[in-house]
Amino acid sequence: MIQIIAGEKGKGKTKILIEKANTEVKAAKGSIVYLDKNNKHMYELSNKIRLINVRDYFIENQSEFIGFICGIISCDHDLQSVYLDSFLKIAYVNDENIETVFDKIEKISEQFKVDLILSISMNFEQLPERLKKNVVVTL
Repeated sequence: MIQIIAGEKGKGKTKILIEKANTEVKAAKGSIVYLDKNNKHMYELSNKIRLINVRDYFIENQSEFIGFICGIISCDHDLQSVYLDSFLKIAYVNDENIETVFDKIEKISEQFKVDLILSISMNFEQLPERLKKNVVVTL
């Protein structure tokens, strides 16, 4: 399952994402990973959540990012959820490829039974119609 937290930059998406991850980890049966563009939120996350700074891995495009996600999943068979902060930036997503990238990660989520929770810096109205059904919070 994919969940989207949508809203303009600076509206509080990261705070909600961190709270959601910290709440989930308390009752989690599997492991939880938090992907971000830096280590800034390291001390806000529970120490039971693995924070990965995506920029440490020299990812340069959306295909490499999707491969990175698959690599994380393949290394952890107990993976329950992946939180993706600043999704558009870390996944190299733009208006032209957002639906293609979303389709791929949706297939990955379904195939491997891993929840993906994304923060997207777009208003609900700006999102492609197909993604709107996945929005759980809009700011």
